Amino acid sequence: MKAIDNKELILALEELEKEKGIKKEELLDSIRTALITAYKRNFDALENVDVKMDEQTGATHVFAIKEVMERANDDALEISLEEARKINKDLNIGDSVEVEIVPRDFGRIAAQTAKQVIIQKLRETERNLIFNEYNERKGEIVSGIIQKADKNIVVMDLGKLEGIMLQKDQIPTENYHVNDKIKGYVVDVERGEKGVPQAVVSRTHPDFVRKLLEFEIPEIYEGLIEIKSVSRDPGLRSKVAVYSQNENIDPVGSCVGQKGIRIQNVINELHGEKIDVIEWNPDPSIFIASALLPAQIMAVDIKEEEKFAQVIVPDDQLSLAIGKAGQNARLAAKLTNWKIDIKSETQFREMLAKKAEEGNIAESK
Repeated sequence: MKAIDNKELILALEELEKEKGIKKEELLDSIRTALITAYKRNFDALENVDVKMDEQTGATHVFAIKEVMERANDDALEISLEEARKINKDLNIGDSVEVEIVPRDFGRIAAQTAKQVIIQKLRETERNLIFNEYNERKGEIVSGIIQKADKNIVVMDLGKLEGIMLQKDQIPTENYHVNDKIKGYVVDVERGEKGVPQAVVSRTHPDFVRKLLEFEIPEIYEGLIEIKSVSRDPGLRSKVAVYSQNENIDPVGSCVGQKGIRIQNVINELHGEKIDVIEWNPDPSIFIASALLPAQIMAVDIKEEEKFAQVIVPDDQLSLAIGKAGQNARLAAKLTNWKIDIKSETQFREMLAKKAEEGNIAESK
């Protein structure tokens, strides 16, 4: 029986392998699987069928797989021993045999199916390339045009794919509008609906500030200054701890820049978010005191094992050290990764007096 021939298909698959890197064997296997499904759908077939394709010529053979019986009771699934041995004289009852069939109009169906599979594979390959490209860009800053904006989600056009910015990744003090161009930090790359890749973008992530500083300050980019940690209250304030092993480099001054020009570019990108640049120090008491700037610190008593610090400040510095709604203390704690308890000088003296009184009472008993 004559098979369905398609040499043009093989030439097209070979061209795709060269241009797109999609293996010819992989495409043929996908087409073969799709042809089995297409055959069953178009011919309401009850048979167990298999499709084989010649990798050189594209010739397509359709086979019904039948069980060898003494007598065939179901022609769709069975074949008599007598008929089976006309195909292969070594067959016995219980064996399976492939009986080639050439369904009417199957050549047209095969061509349509092959085209659909190729288009699908091309889309998958393109999506995989985009996914891999942006997956390598995790932790980088990207720019995009806003396509959709509401409180729940901002959708950005990043060129080859969409970026999504969920509510938690949106700075509360910012307003987003369609057609605005904005920057964001790539937190992750996911496969969305139908496998279409999309980037998860954030403007609230602490590393967004880190990357903006790296972009603005060559010494950070070149590794001369290291950002040790970042803590943020997005839209309101950030604290950044910086350090340089080179004694000739002032890490804070380099980051702030002459007349504050360098840090101002980052502040402008964050629409006015204040940024405190602090020099990191290996001595936790010095680092904690710096982290609580602009408040003046009298003393820092640390408990290393508990990573707990008791900080004493002048009475008139208490509210500044704690900050509005506890912001300064909270950001300092995040920056240093220490628990910080702040007391004024008066509060501390009262605490000591109370402890002394309690000690005297205990002794008298």
